[in-house]
Amino acid sequence: MNTTDAKRILETALICSPHPLAMRDMRTLFEDALNADSIRLLLRDLQHEYVHRGVELVSLATGWRLQSRPGMREFLDRLHPEKPPRYSRSTLETLAIIAYKQPVTRGDIETIRGVTVNSLTVKQLEDRGWIEVIGYRDTVGRPGLFATTRQFLDDFGLQSLDQLPLLEMPGQMLESLPELAAHSSSVSAQRTGNDAVSMDIHVVVPPDMERNLLT
Repeated sequence: MNTTDAKRILETALICSPHPLAMRDMRTLFEDALNADSIRLLLRDLQHEYVHRGVELVSLATGWRLQSRPGMREFLDRLHPEKPPRYSRSTLETLAIIAYKQPVTRGDIETIRGVTVNSLTVKQLEDRGWIEVIGYRDTVGRPGLFATTRQFLDDFGLQSLDQLPLLEMPGQMLESLPELAAHSSSVSAQRTGNDAVSMDIHVVVPPDMERNLLT
């Protein structure tokens, strides 16, 4: 099989896949006739070919995905004018704490935020597939330890947690997430009030919370 045909097959699979395409799935496309290194070269070629296009090919935690570029959102939103889901400030702050301090218990989150964490907040993040319990702390009551999921990484355009914005400027932490996730079909946001955010995730972190996140 020549390179042109291989890239055409790979591109078609990426376009048609409803989720990021893992390397094992891409190897299955070619019945293991191409190894992982050869497929990565094809992916790099495709990335280069898309440089001046409205879509881009990105590597995420669970695989590779074709997605629209951030600059296209303004136009795509005209086709889908419905408003995105709204998340409260407390929900987004809770998500940020889990992302940066994981694994954490509900008590840890409450210590950092200085207020009680509502059970509905945790459930909303679990239902969205962004957090999960990965274990239990060996202490009284064995509280659950929360961490972010691979779905969180995919939705926010990340390959790993190492790509989260550094906390040298905590106020930029949550503001950076919409840029990372601008391509996601489920993550897009604008502020709608003091306590609600239409999901592009733009939240100003209070000074007290900044200090706790940095420690």
